[in-house]
Amino acid sequence: MHDIKAIRDNPAAFVSGWSSRGVDDAAGLVERILALDTALRTAQTAEQTALAKRNESSKLIGAAMAKKDMAEAERLKAEVESLKGEIAAAAEEATRAGGELRDLLSAQKNLAADDVPDGEDETGNVVVGQPWGKPREGGPAKDHADLGEALGLLDFEAAARMSGSRFAVLKGGLARLERAIGQFMLDVQTNEHGYLEVNPPLLVNDAAAYGTDKLPKFADDLFHTTDGRWLIPTAEVSLTATVMGQLLPESELRTPIRLTALTPCFRAEAGSAGRDTRGLIRQHQFYKVEMVSITRPEDSEAEHERMTACAETILRKLELPFRRLLLCKGDMGFGAKKTFDLEVWLPSQGMYREISSCSNCGDFQARRMDARFKRDGEKKTEFVHTLNGSGLAVGRTLVAVMENYQESDGRIAVPAVLQPYMGGITHVGG
Repeated sequence: MHDIKAIRDNPAAFVSGWSSRGVDDAAGLVERILALDTALRTAQTAEQTALAKRNESSKLIGAAMAKKDMAEAERLKAEVESLKGEIAAAAEEATRAGGELRDLLSAQKNLAADDVPDGEDETGNVVVGQPWGKPREGGPAKDHADLGEALGLLDFEAAARMSGSRFAVLKGGLARLERAIGQFMLDVQTNEHGYLEVNPPLLVNDAAAYGTDKLPKFADDLFHTTDGRWLIPTAEVSLTATVMGQLLPESELRTPIRLTALTPCFRAEAGSAGRDTRGLIRQHQFYKVEMVSITRPEDSEAEHERMTACAETILRKLELPFRRLLLCKGDMGFGAKKTFDLEVWLPSQGMYREISSCSNCGDFQARRMDARFKRDGEKKTEFVHTLNGSGLAVGRTLVAVMENYQESDGRIAVPAVLQPYMGGITHVGG
């Protein structure tokens, strides 16, 4: 959500900011927003003025009655009755303009940070620093789907029979390897990086989904239950919503609130027809370790760097080659002001593919969910900043492990850091 006062004070900044994020006719959009803002404030003033007049006239009725000035009393009663209509009309107009303004503002993307590069799509993303690790050269480079099926541990046909496309059945050592990856990630983020483990709800209400900018724009990408709840597309929704509607003391934010969870995630993938239709990269149901931070405004930039480094640690420990990207304005998510993506090397595709996305949302989500804090000794409140990142996507990490650790005999070597979670098993398959 955007601050209407900021738009009112500096409309040019929003015209420029939204234009750079691909919004057509941003000038016209800002003009409509300001017109609704004017209509809302005019209606509110009219309602308040009419209410004041009604209250004053009501007091005068009693005075007129006490003086037995019945004519004046009747005139004042008629005036009060007339003002009721004015009050109702003004309130109706305020409701209309306020609702339209809220809907229009909630549908607009966050403004990008100053250091985010321009660009319309992924071709405008910028590689940050040097890629880590050496991409695998030579040797087998089978696709993970072929590897899993050849081992008899990955069954897409059975999943399709019971659930349709974009589902998979993992068996035996492969199922255990996925579980080991998730547990390993969770242990690193809690034991080494200080995140608090949370086991959150997988079903959330409209307010939580709206507050984390998933509604209304991305309703088609979510699964909706018959009782009006939403299956989480990521634990970002549940973890961030823990501060929804809260007023925090500054003492709770001197060290950022850091939360993590390993949960199933559910995505309809409504806009991904034809993309990654085979394999585990783009599924309707998958596991992910999510990281969320709640900070003071002045701390969010440093926290963003820290969070991304926490995600990179997982890839380093797994010895998986990766690179960091700074996303351009056109490829960044709806609620983000700045995003780093981590991409892991997949030998079968001969390219890097996304495995983590870490975003600083500034106060964008906090405004939508009314999450505030109060500085010591201050009366006014401020919105917190929220950040979220994958630490990491478990299914995509499984894909990367399978492909980068495949051996010529078709087996998959287990990375050293995962072997304790696998009971000492060194290979999957065979």
